[in-house]
Amino acid sequence: MNDVLPVIDYISRYVDLTNDEKTHLASYLKITKVKKRQFIVQPGFVCKHKSYVVKGAFRGYLVDNEGKEHTLSFAIEDWWISDYSSLIYQEPATLFVEALEDSVLIQIEYEDEQKFLEEIPKLEKFERIITQRSLAFHQKRLLSNFTKTAEERYDEFMSKYAAIASVFLNMHWLRI
Repeated sequence: MNDVLPVIDYISRYVDLTNDEKTHLASYLKITKVKKRQFIVQPGFVCKHKSYVVKGAFRGYLVDNEGKEHTLSFAIEDWWISDYSSLIYQEPATLFVEALEDSVLIQIEYEDEQKFLEEIPKLEKFERIITQRSLAFHQKRLLSNFTKTAEERYDEFMSKYAAIASVFLNMHWLRI
């Protein structure tokens, strides 16, 4: 269970789990090592996992009809990433999710997540809290995209995420 403690600790920030619940939850989790530039999600394939980043960094993006890449999300240590539409609806993904550096993930398969949500009801509360926070974050980001200049969005990103900005600064695709 020690390998999956980071995600157990993360969940425990939002809900109290007994030791038995932690052990049961840990049985559904798996550690995955990912090399830089490796994809964990690709368009056309159904996304099977939600991924918690233990170590490393990821980028979620799509490629438009002209071949231009559009970054939709980043994930660093202690963040989650997936193609959530593909995961939730179990339909082909539209996003690429790529490792920006050698990384370690704790992954939860979609079917297993549905099982443990039934078996450990308080995890439904955790999912609700995380979903609400994610929705609020995405709304703020959309509003920022509609109301701020590219320079203002860049400055905001640099001030909010200074600790991770250096990982991304030298990458050709960075478009904020």
